Amino acid sequence: MPNPLPNSPAIEAVNLTKRVADATGELTILDGVDFTLEPGSTLAIVGASGSGKSTLLGLLAGLDTPSEGTVKIHGVDIFALDEDGRAALRMSQLGFVFQSFQLLPHLTALENVMLPLELKGQGRARQLAQGMLERVGLGSRLAHYPKYLSGGEQQRVALARAFVGEPPLLLADEPTGSLDAATGEAVIKLMFELNRERGSTLVLVTHDPAIAAMCQRTITITAGRLS
Repeated sequence: MPNPLPNSPAIEAVNLTKRVADATGELTILDGVDFTLEPGSTLAIVGASGSGKSTLLGLLAGLDTPSEGTVKIHGVDIFALDEDGRAALRMSQLGFVFQSFQLLPHLTALENVMLPLELKGQGRARQLAQGMLERVGLGSRLAHYPKYLSGGEQQRVALARAFVGEPPLLLADEPTGSLDAATGEAVIKLMFELNRERGSTLVLVTHDPAIAAMCQRTITITAGRLS
């Protein structure tokens, strides 16, 4: 995998377009999206349901491939890489927080947070994971499996997993969508605290104007286009 380029944007989306086949022929989900985001900044992606927000986030992470255009992460064209190369880039550069948590049910909270560190061959994985879980207020829940944790606790485990490797870039897809209002507010506060502490770049998809207002910048997707 090419090394990230110094002094390059955290993200550069170039003519990012996604089309899929449907019953009527072809559906354009994203159409020529362009934007640049500098390191250390915070960005909210907003728009109506079905506008293409989550598709855009998946493309930025290299979890999906575009029909046209590309994405550069710290100067590296991720779609010039093969799938193994994109996976290596995600491991070194990205943290991802899913709305549905995506915790592995057969692993404890501690083991879920240790996993990305172990995949990178990081020493002190247990110590680092335990410290991050204590940071998010789950020091007493290390040995609990996801089914024994509340929704808010599961999302805090997901945050700990995303942040534990100190990725330069964090992507979050409706991180409070499965939570009640009070729990969601606490999770968002924690996410921004962790982001400030680590100086990382944060991109989140949200339908909540109050959450979007906490970001330095907002882009709106309407019918697959920036508006």
